[in-house]
Amino acid sequence: MKSPQLITVIIAAAFAVIAYVLTIALSPVTPVLIAAIAFVSAFVAPLIGGATSSSTSSTGNTGLPANEDVKTLYVGNLPYRANETTVRELFADYGTVLSVRLMKDKHTGKRRGFGFVEMATKDLDVAISALNDTEFQQRTLKVREAKERPERSE
Repeated sequence: MKSPQLITVIIAAAFAVIAYVLTIALSPVTPVLIAAIAFVSAFVAPLIGGATSSSTSSTGNTGLPANEDVKTLYVGNLPYRANETTVRELFADYGTVLSVRLMKDKHTGKRRGFGFVEMATKDLDVAISALNDTEFQQRTLKVREAKERPERSE
């Protein structure tokens, strides 16, 4: 589940303050008023927050237009000391990077030496050809398009 944006939280808090003030001022109609304000704020706050954030940029936080295709790259043989920031900077030279996930051992918490980078589809081939079999922090990277994970049977 996605966490609410700051503007949405601020708007919802403003509605709560307004409801509180009106409750004190108009005590005879309090239950109906509170229900109406709560109902309206539940729908209006996300709309106002969403409109504010989408009007500043149609790309959101990713830097990509909403209709842009995204693909995932597998990056193997990563140095264990590499972090998400250094990998993001490496791939950013070849296109728009949406996310970087470096895999860790669930028991020890140490990095496993591989990860995944989400990029715009149009930048995928450039990044693969530029970075596959190149040296990064004394390790030769293996970069290719990630395969879909097969469904697990329970």
